[in-house]
Amino acid sequence: MSHQYNSMRASQKPDFLIIWLYAVLVAIGIFCIFMVEYKPETNVLQTFLSGNTNYSKQLFFAGICIVVATFIMLADSKLFTVFANLFYAFGILLMLVTFVLGKNINGSKSWIPLGGGFNLQPAELCKIFVALALAKFLSRQETEFTKLKSQLIGAAIALTPAILSIAQQETGLALVYSSFFIVMYREGLPSTILIIGLSVAVLVVATLLLEPNTLAIILTGIAILIIFILHKQIKRKKQILTIVIALWAVCVGIQRFAVPYFFNNVLKCYQSTRIYSMVGKDYDCSQNKYAISTPSKPVRKPDDYNVRQSKIAIGSGGFMGKGFLKGTQTRGKYVPEQHTDFIFTSLGEAFGFVGSFIFLLLYLLLLFRIVRVAERQRSTFSRVYAYSVASILFFHITVNICMTIGLFPIIGIPLPLISYGGSSLLTFTVLIFILLKLDTDRQVALR
Repeated sequence: MSHQYNSMRASQKPDFLIIWLYAVLVAIGIFCIFMVEYKPETNVLQTFLSGNTNYSKQLFFAGICIVVATFIMLADSKLFTVFANLFYAFGILLMLVTFVLGKNINGSKSWIPLGGGFNLQPAELCKIFVALALAKFLSRQETEFTKLKSQLIGAAIALTPAILSIAQQETGLALVYSSFFIVMYREGLPSTILIIGLSVAVLVVATLLLEPNTLAIILTGIAILIIFILHKQIKRKKQILTIVIALWAVCVGIQRFAVPYFFNNVLKCYQSTRIYSMVGKDYDCSQNKYAISTPSKPVRKPDDYNVRQSKIAIGSGGFMGKGFLKGTQTRGKYVPEQHTDFIFTSLGEAFGFVGSFIFLLLYLLLLFRIVRVAERQRSTFSRVYAYSVASILFFHITVNICMTIGLFPIIGIPLPLISYGGSSLLTFTVLIFILLKLDTDRQVALR
């Protein structure tokens, strides 16, 4: 009896390792923003208290996040299960309101002005609501995720905010919602879908790298080879030949028509240019309908300027780094958006490979810890939610770091807990502390 009592008491304790990692990463974020904005002639304490600098604002945001985190830890866990669908509906409503009241920032009308210089980005907050709604749906007794209907509903929950984000010209955040498919694979989504998705991705990259006729010949050659290998099975079952020919036609159609249409008519010129530059190719903006409709657009820096400056900054850090407040690239403001999307450059230049490696180890430890927490949950709701948190963090970290070193196009993905921004910091805080709260009540049946 006493053993059971002690077990129940132990389940009430939050995972302090995750809390410490969270606190350290938030502190590193404020520290990095300070490094790129500090001016020697100013008083450090006064600038932190003034609220006029980005690092002082981030400190203020961190204070708000502490209050929110405390409230979450004191709340009842069942609050998140009972109101999961209502939260989701509220998030979608907020995103729809953005179309009416939205403020245009950096070409994206995805912000709601709150006054006092602060803005709210509903697409960020919706990640929390999608995680809760997906957990709620998958934990229902009547949900059979092996059936196509349930899989389509799960996909719709994840992709609805993504579609709204694309409509708001926020393609970066829209891509984040694809991370929920990792959670769905964990819960039984067929691997066939993953194979199809990866195949399409490979085909798109091949379309960018190769000439249309060359790729069409290669695809035809692959189809002929498959028919030759399967000729015995084709004699017995003619449908196989039909399937191979149909797949060949779809692939050729994608590379000939779908991919060019997407780059010329869906993406804007600068977005297409960034993706092409990632594979070492130049994009002809004269083919883009947005470029044609705005011929008088002023000349701006090359689309790979950000990445080139970012790589110069990180590379100049060398093995040990240049030291605190000694980074010439980041201190000289050569790297655009270095307090938000390119915040990693300040750390890489100041502390080099060693500092960057230790920093990424902190992230890795956090991800492993969250996965461990996910696997010890007795409730399907808590497990799905925990994996959602891990997937979102993994996507953000991977894409942002790859973006800064030129391995991924620039799509405006913040580095979790590090990049400047109240919406981003609040979102990740709420995501992590709901997870911690659910974990403290893992002995309770949640649905």
